[in-house]
Amino acid sequence: MKFAVVALALCAVVACKKAESTKKNTAAPVTAGTVAPDGTRAIPIAVKKVGYEPDAITAKPGEKLKLVFTRVEDTECGAQVKVDGGKAVDLPMNQPVEIAVTAPASGKLTFVCGMDMMQGAIIVGS
Repeated sequence: MKFAVVALALCAVVACKKAESTKKNTAAPVTAGTVAPDGTRAIPIAVKKVGYEPDAITAKPGEKLKLVFTRVEDTECGAQVKVDGGKAVDLPMNQPVEIAVTAPASGKLTFVCGMDMMQGAIIVGS
């Protein structure tokens, strides 16, 4: 009887952990942000040990965006970011770094850490 209770509790814990790990991947892409008078939308992105938050941003074709990366957790992987395969940009701790981009006409534009382990994307929608 004890074994059955322990096994059931273990299954519940594993299921909760799996739900937490997949929770981020099922979140809807971010569509909000602060829009400047020139129409550029600023999107704050927190850089954490687990990745970018948010890691998916929806944009209109040709929309001008300002990605504002702030490394809020000490992670070597998140110390740099590259947008669309460009040059690596340093991300000092707790200091916002702005990167201006224009959404492509279709498809997506990616951003990755300096080690290509964490990734996010700007997804073009209608």
